Amino acid sequence: MSNGTGQQGGNLNDFITETQDRFAKAGTVGVSDLDGEHSLFADLGANVAKSEVAICDTTANPAPLGLCAFGMTTVLLNLHNAGFYPLDSMILAMGIFYGGIAQVIVGCMEWKKKNTFATTAFTSYGLFWLTLVALIFLPKMGLAEKPTEIAMAAYLGMWGLFTAVLFIGTLRLNKALQVVFGSLVVLFFLLAYKDATGAPIGTFIGYEGIFCGLSAIYTGLAQVLNEVYGKTILPLGPVKK
Repeated sequence: MSNGTGQQGGNLNDFITETQDRFAKAGTVGVSDLDGEHSLFADLGANVAKSEVAICDTTANPAPLGLCAFGMTTVLLNLHNAGFYPLDSMILAMGIFYGGIAQVIVGCMEWKKKNTFATTAFTSYGLFWLTLVALIFLPKMGLAEKPTEIAMAAYLGMWGLFTAVLFIGTLRLNKALQVVFGSLVVLFFLLAYKDATGAPIGTFIGYEGIFCGLSAIYTGLAQVLNEVYGKTILPLGPVKK
């Protein structure tokens, strides 16, 4: 390997830099089967071994898992907010394991795929669910004081601001995600407003949250079905860049 790279770039670092530049310019269409001649390195001939060409990402798309974890947990919590049943262990368990831990795992998987937006979103909202459960458990265990209404309004308002910035990012992605993040911004600010003012809008918030959760479930399952069938079964509304 040292002889080959010395002939082309002088040292290994030059070869690596040149390799990265070629892949960046070629995109995915420039990568052919590793058992054949690589189209990006035809000029190097025998100097390029298979181990020096590429490692293709063949892993599955983790985003549907994260979207369904967020969506299902959000729907169940907001059925409570709408008055259908009390806050109980079902919601808390969903918040810890599916809405919480599952989304953090998805965020780590998206990090491996170099998807900064998805890494930030899924990891953050997974930890949101875990902190929300902690806000309920810590006072009951005597480990901390129950947060005041103003403290909760600040907490929810900060998450609303965070989500509003991510919503701007969805303007470059697809319309389905725009609906998810747009309705989530409204949900956070309504919750913050309710805690700050005591306004009797809990039932309305619950139904808005149900809509937000269902939109996330739709977006996640649409990606699953579209991939399984190899065509658009449920449209996502891609944005022209």
